[in-house]
Amino acid sequence: MTKRMLRAVLVAAALLLLAAVVRMYDGYRTFERVPLRVSAPTSIEVARGSTLKTIVALLRARHYTSAAEPYWRLLAARMGVTDHLHAGEYALLPGMTPSVLLANMSAGRVVQHMFTLVDGWTFAQVRAALARAPRLRHTLAGMSDAQVAIALGIRGPSPEGWLLPQTYAYVLGQSDIDVLRRAYLAMKRLLAREWPSRERDLPLKSPYQALVLASLIEKETAQPDERARIAGVFVRRLERGMKLQTDPSVIYGLGANYRGEITRRDLQTDTPWNTYTRFGLPPTPICMPGAPAVEAALHPAQGRSLYFVAKGDGTHQFSDTLRQQDAAIDRYILHRKP
Repeated sequence: MTKRMLRAVLVAAALLLLAAVVRMYDGYRTFERVPLRVSAPTSIEVARGSTLKTIVALLRARHYTSAAEPYWRLLAARMGVTDHLHAGEYALLPGMTPSVLLANMSAGRVVQHMFTLVDGWTFAQVRAALARAPRLRHTLAGMSDAQVAIALGIRGPSPEGWLLPQTYAYVLGQSDIDVLRRAYLAMKRLLAREWPSRERDLPLKSPYQALVLASLIEKETAQPDERARIAGVFVRRLERGMKLQTDPSVIYGLGANYRGEITRRDLQTDTPWNTYTRFGLPPTPICMPGAPAVEAALHPAQGRSLYFVAKGDGTHQFSDTLRQQDAAIDRYILHRKP
């Protein structure tokens, strides 16, 4: 081959290489700008120990991208994240570009799921809701309430009352016990903060008794302006040695035997939670009281009311005397229109 021919071959090869580089660069620039193939919000799980290669293979297998691995490697190298991609669950959103996804993986911005523990739920309701929570590791199925209490470090037969109602975030890999532990610690902090500032001379011997009283208040009313008034009624009855006679505690004691409407027989059926047959507070809370109910229990309203009855509209009629209470029952219960 003559020098002229060799020079021509080299020039042609160089031109072909340059064309290939230009095509690759154009393809990379397009790859960088074009969003992933995501039509609706979803997520992808990156297993522990995953490399960029396995992550790209997963994205390609699920048709979120058709870009070849070299493009992803070049992008990751330019961003300086090739060896800094974390395991976890990551959101894939419409319009998301590859660089945003890699940035999220590098920063560990995993998907956060929310679990809302509702004011007034019983522990049975909490367990049922946790069992339905997505992306949560479920461990409670084979555990009794007492075993759950032990796992949380609670002294007692059940976590009833000890979980503060609010919304808790969790991520893939965390368990239902992890969520319960945070709710328990939140309630402990609330009691530790509020108990020292309680009203003087309350007939409550411990923060736990305040929790029991708060659970009764929580179940009796959802009206913010009534919580402290109902707390005042309960406190005055305790101080005078009167039975609390609160229906929600009777219902709690009946458990599965409650048929949806409380009867005279139910009120006469003695259980540890029947405040019509027993004096004082029930032995345990009857639900998970919210922070406002705890505050009401520790700061009851002053007054003389010893009774209250539901009006049927979510509010209550308060009475100072038994005669007034009988009249209120006659008006709001006996003659209530169906």
